Amino acid sequence: MTEIPGPGGLRAGATAVVTEAYAFACMRCGYGWEQSYEIEHHVDADGRTFVLYVADGRIVPSPLSRPTCRSCDGHVVRILRPGRVASARDAAHRERRVPAAGPVEAPWVPAAGPVEAPWVPEGSAPLP
Repeated sequence: MTEIPGPGGLRAGATAVVTEAYAFACMRCGYGWEQSYEIEHHVDADGRTFVLYVADGRIVPSPLSRPTCRSCDGHVVRILRPGRVASARDAAHRERRVPAAGPVEAPWVPAAGPVEAPWVPEGSAPLP
């Protein structure tokens, strides 16, 4: 979560506006995305405080309550700190320089003597 003072200051009826950004990853389909929210703090007629989440100019449900995947509409979504999806995408698109693997040779070492059978618990028979 990143908190940044809201760009437009206070809105009508809001006592404070804070911007928070989150990254999301769907555990069902693997889709990832990031979203910033303006969180407006309000006080109702009875003096109780409440918040409104605003994304892209629209009031939306809290992303922390039950996030929905934009790709598959699944609800098994992991919430991450901002920048995680972008850094994963960047890593996936970077050129990977891995040296070519050659044959692996292990030196042959003759046994020093007869090989003993592994320990077998009392009352059980060894495996064939």
